[in-house]
Amino acid sequence: MPSLKDRYKLPLNFDVKRMQRDLTNFTNDDWISHFVEQNYDGDWSVIPLRGPASATHPVMMIYSDPSCTEFADTCFLEKTQYLPGVLDTFKCPLHAVRLMKLSAGSRIKEHTDYDLAAENGVARLHVPIRSEGQVDFRLNGTRVPFEEGQCWYLRLCDPHSVENQGTTDRVHLVIDATVNDWLAALLQI
Repeated sequence: MPSLKDRYKLPLNFDVKRMQRDLTNFTNDDWISHFVEQNYDGDWSVIPLRGPASATHPVMMIYSDPSCTEFADTCFLEKTQYLPGVLDTFKCPLHAVRLMKLSAGSRIKEHTDYDLAAENGVARLHVPIRSEGQVDFRLNGTRVPFEEGQCWYLRLCDPHSVENQGTTDRVHLVIDATVNDWLAALLQI
């Protein structure tokens, strides 16, 4: 598979209001602090919508295990009405699917996720649900121009960081997916 550029806006758009309405079905207790604490300052938390099929504890549901081959929807996805249809849009095998929240004033330090590149067969897709202009997501030192409702592929085996300098929490739907013919065509590879 040829090398891709580090980011690509897919030709998919989703209803922001309906996604944001689904967020209201969750309580503060549903959000799980991200377990890699050395990678962030402030509050970075996750709700697993799909995870390893054998996981029963929410912390294990959010773990993106590269050796896992069996994935299943979680009880958290059942709390939503629109997001299952969003996931059905993706005609490729879905691995971990999470809501990821970076609270106002928090930052994710620059890091790399070594196994996340379409060239390696697994693509990480981001769909911003709630994000204001003061959220600065950098990939290879350059800002990614996210807009709510869009879908982006990011090659996260490259250095990336996020800083929420705004006054509201940033929430993205984050999807790890197998690169099959359908997704390869969208990525133009």
